[in-house]
Amino acid sequence: MTIKLLNNEVIEQVQEVFDGLSEPVQVLFFGKGFDCDYCEDTLQLIREVVDISDKLELTEYDIDEDAAIAGQYNIDKAPGLVIAGLDGKQILDYGIRFAGIPSGHEFSSLINTMLLVSARDSGLNQETREFLQELNQPVQMLVFVTPSCPYCPRSVILAHQMALESPMVEAEMIEATEFPELSTRFGVSGVPQTTINAGAGMVVGAVPEGQLIAEINNALN
Repeated sequence: MTIKLLNNEVIEQVQEVFDGLSEPVQVLFFGKGFDCDYCEDTLQLIREVVDISDKLELTEYDIDEDAAIAGQYNIDKAPGLVIAGLDGKQILDYGIRFAGIPSGHEFSSLINTMLLVSARDSGLNQETREFLQELNQPVQMLVFVTPSCPYCPRSVILAHQMALESPMVEAEMIEATEFPELSTRFGVSGVPQTTINAGAGMVVGAVPEGQLIAEINNALN
């Protein structure tokens, strides 16, 4: 018998939050059968969350067996998640990703990202929206986090808001301890760290919209 990861109290809290879901959300899970310490737990967590609301749907893939689909969504790490919109049978990919288990403080990032995608509105200020809508170069943000970091969800959500706003932006939460080689490659010594376009820009700490936009601008120029 599988032990549930979410207790009744947490389920009730999430249920209340999910009353605010408007449009359907599609979750794509990418795992693999070996050499993936957190794939099983991540899948179980996502199944339990998706079960809370009929506005949420889950499709499960293996990153190796379903390599073409993983490639289509630019998923190269397991466990990996895509949080997308759903319009009938059409998946609306906003470039919103998670790599690693969204546990600890990152559980709130998962729940709030689902709300964000369901609302189909980034909630960003007008100046930020205008900058993002005028982007003509791709921006990839990797937001390195740890489950024990209370400031990390702010950075994850901000990056996801920007991905929702612009088709040129892709934003991925990276659980730093699960992907140590990647963390070393980008010199992660404190979290949250947002790495822009493979190191062309970087922000450490939870920063306001304007500061992140300035760093994106620097990275592109």
